Amino acid sequence: MHIARGRSCRQIRVIAWAERKRFQLMIFLAVAACAVPRPLPGQEAPTTPPALNLILDLVERTEQQNPALTHPYNVTRQYKIFRGDDPAPSSEVTAQISFTPPETKAFEIVESHGNPRGEKIVRALLEQEIESAKEGHRSDVSRLNYDFIFLREQDFGTVPEYVLHIVPKRKEKGLLVGDIWVDAKTYHIRQIVGVPLKSPSFWIKDPHITVQFAAVNGMWIPVSVDAIATVRFLGLYTLTGLDVGPQIPVSVTPTRALISLPAPAANLPNDSGHGKPHQ
Repeated sequence: MHIARGRSCRQIRVIAWAERKRFQLMIFLAVAACAVPRPLPGQEAPTTPPALNLILDLVERTEQQNPALTHPYNVTRQYKIFRGDDPAPSSEVTAQISFTPPETKAFEIVESHGNPRGEKIVRALLEQEIESAKEGHRSDVSRLNYDFIFLREQDFGTVPEYVLHIVPKRKEKGLLVGDIWVDAKTYHIRQIVGVPLKSPSFWIKDPHITVQFAAVNGMWIPVSVDAIATVRFLGLYTLTGLDVGPQIPVSVTPTRALISLPAPAANLPNDSGHGKPHQ
């Protein structure tokens, strides 16, 4: 009971956060469209505060030097899907994900237990990752794709971090409105929390996504993903994804994709049956 109540409270807070971010985005876009200050003759246009530009310079330079952008690697990720306030997962899915820079990503579902809908949700999210990878730098957290607002500096334990608000410059899949946490010493992005401007699937509405990053085998890569979303006609679902296997560098480029990626099934709302381990 306490677990269920805790999950419900967390979902309420997340939904409230997402709605607040959407409202802030609407205000931001309205101000940008209608109230952009224009310099008077002889005056220079206002610029972004130098402190913010310096942070962004270092973040972008750090990412350009990330070995994950040039070294192929594989990861094993375990997903758990919870329906509503249920304390136990309705589905558990394990996927192997491969990335071959600069724009090739593929996945294979190696095991699936519980309600088959969980695998469909996981597939929809992973297919969005595939599409984002194909877009190349169009989904990077950089000034090419986002406007940034400095929010605050705060400490997580002994690690000081900068918290920046991000607003996409275009309404495209793979771009989020939300916040990022930047390590003030290494200038790696440690966490992204946001709401996609466009849903990754017809069946998934208003997803709220949290991605955490860490150093693995010398690469700075995502190590966990959490999402709360409404599945159309079925209600609220929570998904957690954690890398459980070693991230394995690949010395040669794979000669083929792991699997072909079908679009999300049109029968997603079907709530009957239980899944079996995927062969």
